[in-house]
Amino acid sequence: MRDSVDRHVEAWTKELGWMDPVKEAIFARLAILARYASKARRDTLDCDGLRNWQYKVLLTLRRLGPPYTGSPSLLADHLGLTRGALSARLAPLEEAGLIVRTHEDDDRRRVRVRLTEAGHAAFEQQVRSEEAGELALLSALTPAERRTLADLLRKLVVAAESAPDGPRRPGSQP
Repeated sequence: MRDSVDRHVEAWTKELGWMDPVKEAIFARLAILARYASKARRDTLDCDGLRNWQYKVLLTLRRLGPPYTGSPSLLADHLGLTRGALSARLAPLEEAGLIVRTHEDDDRRRVRVRLTEAGHAAFEQQVRSEEAGELALLSALTPAERRTLADLLRKLVVAAESAPDGPRRPGSQP
């Protein structure tokens, strides 16, 4: 069975004889799958009525665990946003009933952001929709092949995450 990457690698191997065809096949396929996953998420978000930034805020609150509450500072840090940028994102979510902002009784300056039942439902719907699409894609693999793929990808992620400044170029100094 051949795919578009096989044709891509064939063409470039002829042009660039020094290129590692296996490396090229791996990274070309990873790029295609990343684009596919990104498009699938955008399509699912569109169907479910969420925007990506909204989903990320709900995801962050959900990741915090029960009671799915956090300070704006904590959320901004987790999302890589300024406090002002986060505040601008929280307002529409609050208007939509997906989150609530409350003040702590002992210090009115301290604000807490909490996921509402509607926010839970919106998050769950998105995750379930994504799950269905991802499982459909993975259905081409046996359970053993899925485990092998997950293990191999973990190895690559560990290597990438443990590199102090990202991957080194051949011949560069450590």
